[in-house]
This record gives sequence, structure tokens and C-alpha cells, in this order.
Amino acid sequence: METPHGKIETPIFMPVGTRATVKTLDPADLEKIGAQIILGNTYHLYLRPGYQLIRKAGGLHKFMNWNKPILTDSGGFQVMSLKGLRKITPEGVRFQSHIDGSYHMFTPEKVIEIQNAIGADIIMSFDECPPYPATRKYVADSLKTTLDWAKRGKDAHRQENRQALFGIVQGGIYKDLREESANKLMEMDFPGYSIGGLAVGEPKEELLEITEFLNNILPQNKPRYLMGVGTPLDLLNNIANGCDMFDCVMPTRNARKGTIFTRNGKMIIKSARYKEDFSPVDPECECYTCRNFSRAYIRHLFNVDEILGMRLATIHSLHFYLELMKKARQSILDGSFSDFRNKFSFKLNEKME
Repeated sequence: METPHGKIETPIFMPVGTRATVKTLDPADLEKIGAQIILGNTYHLYLRPGYQLIRKAGGLHKFMNWNKPILTDSGGFQVMSLKGLRKITPEGVRFQSHIDGSYHMFTPEKVIEIQNAIGADIIMSFDECPPYPATRKYVADSLKTTLDWAKRGKDAHRQENRQALFGIVQGGIYKDLREESANKLMEMDFPGYSIGGLAVGEPKEELLEITEFLNNILPQNKPRYLMGVGTPLDLLNNIANGCDMFDCVMPTRNARKGTIFTRNGKMIIKSARYKEDFSPVDPECECYTCRNFSRAYIRHLFNVDEILGMRLATIHSLHFYLELMKKARQSILDGSFSDFRNKFSFKLNEKME
């Protein structure tokens, strides 16, 4: 993918920098672990520090000193998750801030205006993300709203910014609604398509069934972004179903709580079994954490609440995710992705404690 701030090789995992930072890491850390693109959140950046301030700073890239691509989501999921603090209408969503209770209105046009000001390379249409479970009627009505908002947002988008606006495929677990959503968005001719409304509580089997179904509908020559997914196995299984881009807070959030992703499964580094274990988290890993520190030391940092522990665990887990994507890309080029996925899946199912 070509963007104003550089190329992106897919499939790719995007570290989540909700509030203009990937928690505990700085831009140099992200570059060293091989991050090609990071993700910011429109809802949170709108509330603090505000999109006008970000515009004055010269855009999000300059504000946070990150010179590679950035993707911003629309804030739709965050607004919808406010439940009692928001009201959905055909015009948009009126909501109360979770910070101070102040009232705000997101329309498709407003969300595009905010993202144009923030200046991310890839931006999202405003959509309604239906909950799971939801009746077919609810999802069908929600889809009508999302498709209307997609057209309004596309009409409002300032093309001179060279930002790629993605449409978001909704429709819950209903294949006919997913097909309708995809076809109508393709008629609008977006440069890329996001798959939303999954990883919201449905069984993994249903998620994979929907991505496999959409693989035969969405265009082969445009990127597909599966939003909010997921575990290492989720990534590999959905790459097999044609998805190109992924984001999830899981590797960073779990790392800050002491659960580290490795080639052999999850490692709970605070466990007593690592008290005198002076080996690296992963002896075969080349990340900064594994080259310089032991399991015992990182366990100690967590047990005494030192921030460095969270940083070292985050560096390793994100490095692991990005290396997994790098190896997946190479296996695709080699024509060996299926074998790679099967071997890696076997290892990841051998859970560590």
C-alpha cells in the first residue's frame, strides 16, 4: 500500500496508539520493533487534546513525532459502547463525554472533518456497530444507517488531503446483510474496505465464517482491514481468509498486566516459576527485551510495580506480533503460507503458564 508517509507491506498488524501514543513506548521503540503503521482513535483525540489543537500542531504525525503512516478509526465503536450516554438518530449520534459528561454530536460529516484535521493517512467512515447478539431486524436497520453515513462521509471527504477513506462492512452474523453491505460500499468505490462488527462477543467460528464469506465478495486488489482482531491465531486464520490489516489492544494491554505473547503461547511472567529463571523470555527472539534482560528480572519489575517491566513486556509482545506478520508475508511470497500457519498454530496451542 502507498501512503503519503510511506509504503505498507501487508499483511500487517497495527499497534494501537489510542491517544497519540502506544502506551509505554516512544516512536524510536516502535521503529526498532518494525512497526510500519500505528492506529489512533478519533473519539479520544477529539475529546483530548482536541482536533483543532492537533491541526495547529501540523497534524498528528508532527504532534507525536511519528513519520510513518497512521490510521484513525472513526470513533463509532467507542461512541456506540457508551450505551446510556448516547442517542442514535439518522443524523448522527449525540453522546456525553465519559470524561466530564459534556454533550457532543458526531455526524458522518463531522467525523470526516475531525479526521481530515488530524491528518492520518488512512481514515474510516462513521458507522454504527451493532452489538452481539442482536436481532436481524436491528442489524438490518443499523446497516441502512451505516450505508447512508458512508455515502455522506465520502461526499464530505476532502480529497486534496490524499487520505484514503475506507468504507466499513457491517451486517452482524447475517451473511445476506454482509453481502448487501459489501456490494453497496463497492458501488461507492472506496480505496479500501474495513470489516467491522466482529470480535464483539460472537464465537470465533462465526467470525471466521463471515471473513471467509466476504473473501469471495470484496475486491482482490484493495486492502481489507479486520477491525479489533486479535490473538496471533486469529491473525493467521484471517490472513487465510483474505484479510490484510489488523489492530488490537491485546498484545499491549496484556503485556502491561504481565502476560507476554511468545512463539509457544502466553507467558505469565509474574508467576513464581520464573523467580530464578535467568533465561530470556524467548531465547530465539532478537527484540531488545530478550537480548538484554531475563525472565527473573522482568518478573521482579512487575512485582515491585516498576514501569520498566511494562515497557519491556510491551516491546517483546509487539515485536512478536510484527515478526509473525513478517514471516507470514514471506511465506505468502514463497507459496508456503498454509504450512507456515499449520506449524505456527501447533506451537501456539502448546500453552505456557
